[in-house]
Amino acid sequence: MGKIEVAILMGSDSDYPVMQKAEEVLDEFGVEYETRVLSAHRTPKQTTDFVISSVKNKVKVFIAGAGGAAHLPGIVAAHTILPVIGVPIMGKSMNGLDSLLSIVQMPSGIPVATVSIDGAKNAALLAVQIIATSNTALQNKLYNYKKKMEEEVLNKDKQLKKK
Repeated sequence: MGKIEVAILMGSDSDYPVMQKAEEVLDEFGVEYETRVLSAHRTPKQTTDFVISSVKNKVKVFIAGAGGAAHLPGIVAAHTILPVIGVPIMGKSMNGLDSLLSIVQMPSGIPVATVSIDGAKNAALLAVQIIATSNTALQNKLYNYKKKMEEEVLNKDKQLKKK
């Protein structure tokens, strides 16, 4: 196992089916990560300690998934200067809109990039893009990933024209 570049956090293990999609993308690109269940409210000390130790261990990007009040991405951002990507998790009361609004309304000076509700796949892709700014091999993998998406769409278009 190499050096951890991305830390994935979630406030509850019930968020894992969504956040697992981030792991799948990072696996596809060969980016090392660590996944943890840490709560902004129930384990604030452990969450803060993890973020601080991750920064010391040269993690490059944090992905934090949270539902409801969705404070986890903000707590992470409060303790680091590194990029934090928030993933709003769809909840029962407002279909994730509460989480989305909580994450995007960070106070000035504490930015959190925010993806769509349950958008862990895009969070991981954004993390890969951030890391790729200083990694040519990763840039090439991203180029090939996007080229493959293009080819898939064009093939679907071709198949549709045949019908």
